Amino acid sequence: MDTDPGNAVDVESALISAVRAGDTDSVRILLHEDSDPGLRDAAFCLAVRMHAGHIAQLLLQYGADSARSRQEDLIPLSEAVDWGSPALFDALLDHGIRGRYPESELLEARDLARRWHETGVEAELRRRTGSRDAVVRTQVQDDEYCSVDEFTLGGMTVRDGHGAILTYVEELLGIRTSFEELTDRASAHADQENHTTWSSATILLAGRRDQATWTAAAALRTSPDPSRRLFGAEVLRLTHLFDDSDEDTFAGPALDVFTDWSAEETDPTVLTEVLVALGEHSDRRAEAALLPYAGHSEARVRRAVAHGLTGGSSSPPAFSNDARAALLRLMADPDALVRKTACCTVAEGREHDPDLADAMAAVLDDPDRLVRLAAVYGLALHDDERCVEAARSLGPPQRGSLEEESYLEAAWRYEWRRDRR
Repeated sequence: MDTDPGNAVDVESALISAVRAGDTDSVRILLHEDSDPGLRDAAFCLAVRMHAGHIAQLLLQYGADSARSRQEDLIPLSEAVDWGSPALFDALLDHGIRGRYPESELLEARDLARRWHETGVEAELRRRTGSRDAVVRTQVQDDEYCSVDEFTLGGMTVRDGHGAILTYVEELLGIRTSFEELTDRASAHADQENHTTWSSATILLAGRRDQATWTAAAALRTSPDPSRRLFGAEVLRLTHLFDDSDEDTFAGPALDVFTDWSAEETDPTVLTEVLVALGEHSDRRAEAALLPYAGHSEARVRRAVAHGLTGGSSSPPAFSNDARAALLRLMADPDALVRKTACCTVAEGREHDPDLADAMAAVLDDPDRLVRLAAVYGLALHDDERCVEAARSLGPPQRGSLEEESYLEAAWRYEWRRDRR
């Protein structure tokens, strides 16, 4: 594939071909390498017609102008609801074209989404197709962060993001859906990590930032159902995380509730969320609550500890002796993601401890490439010469990987600083 920006025809045809193939990675790479603005607009319309919501959103992020699309170049709002992809529905309601849809059409979209959600995708598919065959169900990525399930029956394929679409359109219409209804809506997908219906509910509730929502979420801490405890914990965590006011009203209550919660939670998934929340506080109480779980049997719990020892601050405090000992242990953890996370935490710490640097150097021959990259990154930020040869041995970053580029760039910047000195 010729992606030379100087060759407009080849770049344009490559981008359209990538959209037509549903190749999100190639679309991202081609957009990162730049392309003609008019081409992005055409690619956006194509992505919408192909029901490729994730790609349509990506094109909007890179400058596609939805306002330049004609109504006939897109699809009806009802078709987007039927398809069941919140990413596609959101792209169709981009700010540039949202005004095209009158309230009556939004109300119809709400009613249609509610029917799909309450009936259930499989039941509605059987009603529409009349098929008695087995339903094929697969989990797919719907946007950059969230997933949905995709159902195929009788030649018809739809996704099960109708709950998220319902939540979104209710917000557009100014309807304040109750905490209880949003909890029930999300709980229908509690068995699937990062389902967009769950995420849309927690984000909406957290954005309210009012005492009634906080109290309702905190009350779920005592629920016998782990999925409801998880929902409550996530709403509380995001409420504090999204509070950008100078008062930071929810910081104290969040630290109090999560410190107590961490000592009694037994479910690993809920505990992970609680520890992630604690890691967003730069406070010794949060660190003290995190440290007992550095040797937990679940890797995701240990990773939350490794990440949380940053203190959730762009200027993290110096590591305590206990935190330093935990990080040394976590950089040698059996799980690669835990090792990588611990290296990144050490990298971004403000102190240049020789024992921590040696521990990062010890994983420069790790079997996992990302662990080696994180160690290079950490050593570079610690002005440690050992990053140079390790970076060279890793070779260039994988094409399109911003994470690899950022890690290796730290080593290049270290060389530049060293040579200037």
